Amino acid sequence: MLLVFDVGNTETTIGLCDGETVVSRWRITTDGGRTPDEAFLLIRALLDASGIPAAQVTGAAVGSVVPSVTVPLAEACGRLIGTPAVVVDARSKLPIALDVDEPLTVGADRIINTLAASRLHRRDCIVVDLGTATTYDCITADGTFLGGVIAPGVQMSAESLFRKTAKLTATELLPPRRVIGRRTEECIRSGVVLGAADAIDGLVRRIKAEWPRPEVPLVIATGGLAASFKPLCQELELLEPDLTLRGLAMAHALLA
Repeated sequence: MLLVFDVGNTETTIGLCDGETVVSRWRITTDGGRTPDEAFLLIRALLDASGIPAAQVTGAAVGSVVPSVTVPLAEACGRLIGTPAVVVDARSKLPIALDVDEPLTVGADRIINTLAASRLHRRDCIVVDLGTATTYDCITADGTFLGGVIAPGVQMSAESLFRKTAKLTATELLPPRRVIGRRTEECIRSGVVLGAADAIDGLVRRIKAEWPRPEVPLVIATGGLAASFKPLCQELELLEPDLTLRGLAMAHALLA
């Protein structure tokens, strides 16, 4: 079994993989202040609570966009499994190409999505990753990352609205039943949720309009909010919530 860690700015998604299949997953708060000992105890607690013996874990891979988390987490994984964790970043020797002006600045999640999408689908793809930020990764069938778009995440946009307005209170971001809200919370849900859905569709259409290859790219939704937005967006064709975790498993097989 393999443990994989997709470390985002707000949350860390942990997967337990059998080969490239994700058999268990957990979501925890990303905390740059955790020591290796604290990370080790947390991982052990998650495994124990799920009835999974730590001895069954033989490898680990970490993809992180939070540098303060990367080293302590890798150390904790090494202690748990007895061998170094694989850390995936722009310097990793993976069978992909970063065709952008500053390849070393490309986030680990976008690199991993490039690997996973190209190997799973063998066609041009746009990966829409709905997390703290909403990213649009432009990927060719042969595993070239062409660049993309980074936009504020849905939750980030909502929190900015609540923080900067005196009379608008925090509202659970559920899909509204109608566009025209009759209560303040309904108005917020329409503006934030439907506004984000239309922004996703609009940006995907703009990306497709300047796609540099003749093939029409497949649009994949992943990330923590992907399941919520798939029904609201016309351009999101395929839901793959475990895309990044599966990509980490692929990266481990190639790099370990």
